Formats: sequence, structure tokens, C-alpha cells
Amino acid sequence: MGSVNSEHNPLGKSSDYKDQYDPSLLFPIEREESWKVHGLDRNEVAFYGEDIWNGYEISWLNSRGKPIVCMAEFRLPATTRFLIESKSFKLYLNSFNQSRFDSADVVRETMVRDLSSAAGGEVSVEFHPVDASYPQAPDALCIDDLDVELVSYSPDPSLLATVDGEVFDGWLVSHLLKSNCPVTGQPDWGSLYIRYRGPKIDEAGLLAYVVSLRQHQDFHEQCVERTYRDISLRCHPEELVVYARYVRRGGLDINPFRTSVCGEKAVNFRLSRQ
Repeated sequence: MGSVNSEHNPLGKSSDYKDQYDPSLLFPIEREESWKVHGLDRNEVAFYGEDIWNGYEISWLNSRGKPIVCMAEFRLPATTRFLIESKSFKLYLNSFNQSRFDSADVVRETMVRDLSSAAGGEVSVEFHPVDASYPQAPDALCIDDLDVELVSYSPDPSLLATVDGEVFDGWLVSHLLKSNCPVTGQPDWGSLYIRYRGPKIDEAGLLAYVVSLRQHQDFHEQCVERTYRDISLRCHPEELVVYARYVRRGGLDINPFRTSVCGEKAVNFRLSRQ
């Protein structure tokens, strides 16, 4: 299977956009790979969760050659051995554009089969009409207006701390999340939602930590898992969710969700800039 440095990795290379169905375009990458590169153990802290991908440019031809368009929601469990590289995911979805299928069910079942095979675990696929509405984001306390001096732009867990004698139970959010693609260096922008119950996390330190990811090169999934790990080890919450809503690129957005609650499913809300 794929590696970030593999010659078959489509990242950072010009690619032909095939419009005939081709599952070989999918490029899986070991979830453990990035952790090993940074000398960290992905299993040091236990978590559950999933990666939600939203596809806004889903299309194929029906049996009479008429285009069908819709949106799609893809959910990859965090337990899958592989993540799917985003450019390859886009190329794969585009390969349906001029391919004929008898029904939407056939298309969905085809995607489930191909994506599950690539990820090494069961992937779910749902289609939605192009005018579908989405749930509201959780009511969260935004920490972006805190007046703090920031000097660290690479991950720094030491910025995280708790406030003595205080507790917190609720959602926090920062829209200042930015990380960079580990191959191309292109920026990935997003909003980071954190549901936290336990000794109150120092909000200024949390904001500084979020900003410390600004020059960090890693995949979306690893950035969220690293944040989850660092908050867990530094603050010892009783319950924790780390959920990033990344801005779409190439008709796809990715939203990794990690939680301490076994079996918890993420609400697929959508922000205006997505």
C-alpha cells in the first residue's frame, strides 16, 4: 500500500483527470506512518472516532446517458488501517463523471466496495440532494478573541494546562486552525471544535496550542489525533472530543472526529466557509 514518499503518490504531481470509472486511482496511506515519522506512538492514548468526507461534485451518467448530480457523505472509521489521500479521492470520484450506471444504488455500492477495500475497513456512503440542509454547529465558546502573545508555530504540548480549582463542561472552538500538507506544503484551513469535561483547560494556552500547528506539516487526521493526544496527556479530561472542520479543496472537505466515548457518531454539521 501507499507511503507519503511513494513514487505512486499523486500528491505534488500533475495528474490527468480520468472520466471513466477507475478504482485504481485511490491511494491509501498507513495511518501509523506519520506517527512513526514524528517518533510518536498512535496508541499511546486511546480514542474512537471517524473521518467524515463530504463530496460536493458527485456525478455519473444514468443508463440513457443523462448526468446525475448529488452530494455524498463518506465515513471512514478511525480504526481502518489506511487513510485515503485526498487528491486520489478526488481523482477517483471524477472517474465516475462519464461512466454509465443503472442506478444510484449501484454507484453507492460501488463506492462502498472500493473505499472499504482501500481503507482496510468498512466505509459508509450516503448520497444527498444538492439542496440538502445540514445540522447547526454546536453552541461553542469561541476563544479566538483572547488577547495573547503567540510565538510558537510548531506543535507545542507544553502550552496546554488546566486552571486550578475550576471545572468545565461544554464546547470550545477556534477558527484559527491551519496546518500544511506534508508533501506539497499547501495550507489546510479549518475550525477546531473541542468538547471538554473535566479540570478547566486554560483557554489562552489552548489557543496558543491551536496556533502552534500553523507551520506543522501533517495530514488532517494526524493533526486532530495529535491534538487529542496532547490534551489528554496534559489536561486529563474526563471526557474529550476533538473535531476539525476543514475547508473544502477540490470539491471535498474532510472532518476528522476523535472522541473518548465508544460508539459516539459525529454530527455532520457544515460551516459557511466550507
